[in-house]
Formats: sequence, structure tokens, C-alpha cells
Amino acid sequence: MTAPLRLGTRGSALAMAQSGQVAEALTAATGRPVELVEVVTAGDRSNAPVHRLGVGVFVSALRDALTARTIDFAVHSYKDLPTAVPGELVVAAVPARQDPRDALIAREGRTLAELPPGATVGTGALRRIAQLHALGLQLEVTPIRGNVDTRLARVLGPEADLDAVVLARAGLARLGRADVVTETLDPMLMLPAPAQGALAVECRVDDQDLVELLALLDHAPSRAAIIAERAFLATLEAGCSAPVAAYAELAEGDAGDEIYLRGAVISPDGTRDLRLSRTGTPADAAEIGKALAAELLELGADSILGHEGHTGPGTQQFGSTE
Repeated sequence: MTAPLRLGTRGSALAMAQSGQVAEALTAATGRPVELVEVVTAGDRSNAPVHRLGVGVFVSALRDALTARTIDFAVHSYKDLPTAVPGELVVAAVPARQDPRDALIAREGRTLAELPPGATVGTGALRRIAQLHALGLQLEVTPIRGNVDTRLARVLGPEADLDAVVLARAGLARLGRADVVTETLDPMLMLPAPAQGALAVECRVDDQDLVELLALLDHAPSRAAIIAERAFLATLEAGCSAPVAAYAELAEGDAGDEIYLRGAVISPDGTRDLRLSRTGTPADAAEIGKALAAELLELGADSILGHEGHTGPGTQQFGSTE
């Protein structure tokens, strides 16, 4: 019998769920058995706020296992990946993206507009914190850490101490917990993180047979959207403490498919909120992202990023999907 392919994954419930879904899809497409191999990352061992953990804390241990050949491929939440990809590795597949929007889970089934002034809202992402402040709803926004169940318990559990939390809808959907969502937030209010809801299936570039095998899972529209968003992020050279958001959608235009990319840079207190959009063809996805970032930099985004600690290219990270 063919030996199972070894899929490296973090051990959280969400990471195991999304890796399991990739494993099942690969086996269904190829007949190859896949076994999950848990890899503990630096981010899993720390309780510090995500934006203070440094670059690649949810990724580096998995990449080390790949280069050491103790696993054959890895599945990451794409938004956890630094924009610089090691030359010996390749993202062989971007499966069809889950809903990239953020989701509100609030007491008594409330929507964001129904939360009273002073309501406490928890989230782990500075991007969300900044945009919640920018809405001017007078909410008390609290940074939180923990897996999905831990965060939900802050609102829904017997010892709940928050009025609401904001999480990525994709993670809830992959765990079968989308029923707890009280409002899926319109990107006009809460623009997602670059690559939110997408997975990156990564392997060694010299394992050509596996590269070709994993390519069967690739979803071209999702990959094009991610390329645009990640090019936007890389061009901004934003440090992990800078709230940057981007969302690319593919739609049918007059001359074929078009990408519509929206991007934003927001100060943590929400007082400065720069947003622009740009369109183009999927073949020009990277150039669209670069051009949109350049426009925002011309409008002064660099002063927001510089204030937050400009750290240079290849250092972007936005924390776990959880």
C-alpha cells in the first residue's frame, strides 16, 4: 500500500478541522491516504497578545518540520503567513475560500448597531479594534486571546464577562459553529484581514510529484483574490502591529472576469481611516494590489504605518484565524 502523506497542522480544534477537510479533499481527489501530524508552534505556547508575538509564530515550526522532512506538507490559515516565502517552499494550492467576513457574536442576539454605548466587545485583532473605534459607536473594545471556544465563552458561557466578540466567520463555519453568529459584518463596516478565510497548502518546491498532486485542490478565483490582497500587504510593508485590511472579489465584467480590491489602513484609535479601491483583471492581481497600496501611501498611509513601527518587507502577520 502507498504510505500515507504526512500533513502537518497546529493542534487547535480549528487547525485540526481545516487540515482534516484538506486531507479528505486530497484523498477524495487522488485516492492517497493522509495522516495528520500535530506540530506545536510558538504562538500556541504563548498567552501574549497576537500582535506582540512577532512574525510567523503560528507558521515557523510547521515550516521547520517541512524542511526537516518530518512532514510532507502543511496547511496554514493563509493570513498567518509572512509575505516572504522561503525559496525552498511553495504554496501548491489555495482551496476554495470560505466566507472572509468577520462575524459578531453578541448576547441576546444583538447586532452591532443594537449594542449600547459602553458595551464591551472582545477581539484579538488590532485591525478589528481600529475599525470598531472608527465606527464611533462608543464601544469598550478589549483585546482577547484563546481558541474559538474560549472566546465564545466570554459571551455565551456561564461566566461570560463581555457583551460581544468578533471572530472570523470562516473559522466558525469550519467548526460547525456558524449558528452562534448574531451578525455577519458587512465589509463596508469591517474590512477583513488580507487572505482571511483562505488556506495555504504548502510543501517543498523540490517535491514535484506532491506539488502536482496538491494542485488538484487549487481554486483559481480564490488564488487570484489572495494574490491581490497579499501584494497590497507586501507593498505597504506593514508591521504586525499596523491595522491593515484588504478584500478582493471576483465578478464578471464587460470584458470578462474582474477583480475588485478594497484596501484600508486605520490608526488603532480609529481617528485616521484611509480606504481606496481598484479594479483589474485576475491576470494582473499582483499589480492591482501594488498599485492600490501605492495610492494609499501617497495619501499618507506611511505615516500611520510609521507611527505603528515600520518593520520592512516580509514581516506581515495578522494572527490566527481564531
